[in-house]
Amino acid sequence: MADDKRVVVLVSGHGSNLQALLDAAAERGSGMTVVLVGADRPGAFGLERARRAGVDTAVVRPADHPDRPSFDLALRDVVAAARPDVVCLAGFMRILGPAFVGAFSDRILNTHPSLLPAFRGAHAVRDALAYGVKVTGCTVHLVDEQVDHGPVLFQAAVPVEPGDDEDRLHGRIKQEEHRLLPLAVRLVAEGRVRVEGRRARIVAAEEVAR
Repeated sequence: MADDKRVVVLVSGHGSNLQALLDAAAERGSGMTVVLVGADRPGAFGLERARRAGVDTAVVRPADHPDRPSFDLALRDVVAAARPDVVCLAGFMRILGPAFVGAFSDRILNTHPSLLPAFRGAHAVRDALAYGVKVTGCTVHLVDEQVDHGPVLFQAAVPVEPGDDEDRLHGRIKQEEHRLLPLAVRLVAEGRVRVEGRRARIVAAEEVAR
């Protein structure tokens, strides 16, 4: 639909969270459309998911740029050309610099497989198991210039079960991510998230126009 909110998704790998967003956007009356899927490597399977759904794709490789700021600027320009209402990092394994984050302030979402601020970084599920926690989970948060740091929008707890390994536990965490991420994307795209310091507040639709 012409008035659907425009969503850009960035991926680095398999893209299961991307698939959850594509499925949610395809539902009648969803109010959002994934208009571009970008990746930092051409072999990311998320690109194939996008092609199957008829969504435009783009690849911006760090190796094609002399330094990280140049990569950030190139990625920013590609994403900006798609005129997004919200940008979603769905397993995008690159740290985004100020040029990118500033261009889409309070409109970039990330999902992380732990209850932040616990277990930041690329090995959150492995680290949670190694620490011996009884409960972990996922966090959907707005992105700022620090890693796994921005204001939290949603969290869901996932118990650690006897015999869990990294794949089994991560599989249950992903189920929660797939549930929460489309909801968060829709709320941000609709302008229904207000950022007040470290807090992200959800407002009623009637309050958006005020």
